[in-house]
Amino acid sequence: MSVRNSLLALLTEGPKYGWQLRTEFEERTGKTWPLNIGQVYTTLARLDRDGFVTAAAEVADADPSQRHYSLTDAGRTEAMSWFASAVQHESAPRDELAIKMNLALSLPGVDVPGLIQAQRVESMRTLQSYTKLKAAVGPDDRAWEITLDLLIFHTEAEIRWLDHCEQSLRLRPARQNSSTPRGYRAPTTAKSQR
Repeated sequence: MSVRNSLLALLTEGPKYGWQLRTEFEERTGKTWPLNIGQVYTTLARLDRDGFVTAAAEVADADPSQRHYSLTDAGRTEAMSWFASAVQHESAPRDELAIKMNLALSLPGVDVPGLIQAQRVESMRTLQSYTKLKAAVGPDDRAWEITLDLLIFHTEAEIRWLDHCEQSLRLRPARQNSSTPRGYRAPTTAKSQR
């Protein structure tokens, strides 16, 4: 998630304080990614250094929490460029469940079918929770609604993946203590091969 680009995007509406940027970011993203205020000010300092924002001249030496930040022309161009470009998936995300499954398959004595079933129960509980939250979303809270849609789709995909793992284990039981296949290399994207 790009805090840098998100702050630039919020500043396209006009000058804002750091605390105001943090609050607006959390409100507009359904509070799914809480920002540390220190991260906001550190990011703003870098954006200022790189020429994408400026702090209000009359309080430039004041406490960072008292500064209004404004976009420069370069900052506005950068924000619009971010909206116009697709999000790249440069590498596989570090998914705790996938890591847990991989380790379970390679270690002796782990009840992999039990792990799958326990996770399926938790994922179904989570899916029901998200579905209830979505039913309660007000008509003016579009950001939270689409965030819940994403969470629901991710959880549904996780349940499908668990079903796939279970079926795969039935067809081809895992060998304990197996290592990565000889010659295997993790997939890379064109960008990471440069």
